[in-house]
Formats: sequence, C-alpha cells, structure tokens
Amino acid sequence: MTDSNLLVQTRDARGVVTLCMNDAARFNALGDEMLAALRAALAAIAQDPSVRVVVLAAQGRAFCAGHNLKDMAAHPDRAWYQDLFNRCSLVMMAIQKLPVPVIARVQGMATAAGCQLVAQCDLAVASSEASFATSGIQYGLFCATPSVPLVRNMPIKQAMEMLLTGEFISAEQALAQGLVNRVATPEQLDAELETLVAAIVSKPAAAVRMGKALVYQQRELGIEAAYQVASQCMASNMMDGNAQEGAQAFAQKRKPVWS
Repeated sequence: MTDSNLLVQTRDARGVVTLCMNDAARFNALGDEMLAALRAALAAIAQDPSVRVVVLAAQGRAFCAGHNLKDMAAHPDRAWYQDLFNRCSLVMMAIQKLPVPVIARVQGMATAAGCQLVAQCDLAVASSEASFATSGIQYGLFCATPSVPLVRNMPIKQAMEMLLTGEFISAEQALAQGLVNRVATPEQLDAELETLVAAIVSKPAAAVRMGKALVYQQRELGIEAAYQVASQCMASNMMDGNAQEGAQAFAQKRKPVWS
C-alpha cells in the first residue's frame, strides 16, 4: 500500500481538511508508512493559511490500534524502538503545534498509541460504539508515550486506571472523563462532527489560531506567567479588525461580519 492511499486527504470549500487513515486490514496501525504519511500531511497543512480545521478519521472497525506488535516483536533492538517512539512523538507534537484545531472522528476502537492519537487531538467526537484502552500493560509494556496526552486530558486517577489495567472504557466513559467532547450514534456521528466543525469555522480564523496556540502555551506555565501571556494575547487580539467588528456588532445588537 502506498502513502497516497494509506492516508486519504480531502478538503471542502471552507478549508476543512480530512485526513482519513485507510489501512483497515491492519486496524490503521501506526507503522512506519502511516507515521510518515501523517507527518508529511501535517507539515504541509501547517504551511497553508487557508486551512481552517483538520479532521482525523479512519476507515474500518478500528480508529487506530496503535503500534503493530508483530513489527515490534520482529525488531528486538533498542535503537529501533527508540526511533519508532521518537517518530510517533513527532507526529503527536505536530498535531499540537498545528495552527488550526484538529478533531478526531473516532468511529471504532482506539488502543495504545491510537488512544494517544485521540488524546493528542484538540477535540474528539466519538461513535457510541467506540472504545478506548492503553492496552500495552496487558503485554508487559507500560504505555509511557500515550500517558503524556492522557494525563493532560483526564483526571489523574482515571488515567492511571487505564494505564495500569489496560482495560477498555466505553465512549460514554471517555466523555465523562474528558477524553472526548461528544458522543453520537454511528448514524449521527458525521452530523455531530459537522456541528462542531461549523461552530469553529464560523469564527474568525486569526482568533481561532491565536487561541489554540495560547491554550497550550499557558498550560505549561505557572499561574502568574500564564496570566501575563494571556493578557498579551488578548491585547493583540483586540487590535485585530475582527475583534473590533465583534465589539461593535455587540454594541449595535447585530451579527458580526468577519473579514
């Protein structure tokens, strides 16, 4: 399977790009080719100012089963493992650093690095038939890299239970614990996704981009420094023409017209 059909990319007139993992036979595992395809696609999108939102989707019964354990067993070499996990981490960081929101469309099972992928996305909409696990511990491998975004999304005790037991949680549990934003039936999944996408693309692009970057920046700071950078962000945002238009529209009791 070539990179061109391993990851199928589409785009609509609004600038919403969908990246669909298309390796259902291998449960969309994050092998060498899939990681390379994701990284290349995200790098290209990062350079395109006309993109508004990215949707990360998948074909088949699984969203993503994480790394391919058969491949890992065939390479009992520390340097190979280190390279694999480093490359996977670069994909995860590319999602966070992408200027626009990334929404996971989770139609099925997401395990180990696949669960990590969901947690790393800025937002997630899941089918009621989806399930989530950091299952490495079942095979003697603690899901260390998946734990990075997991503990930044979920309460620590819920994340720790997933990591230490490897047991699955349902979509409804994932919603209650903060791993996903919305849950819908399989038939309503795309409609629910569209309501979220539409709500974002209806807002000024510059404010959305600035906001995403600010959220991740301030999260890593102490509260005093966080307020300083947030204040600077808001002051800069207010100098934008769309923010001025929004304030005037509010005062005039009309809908804003974004440029």
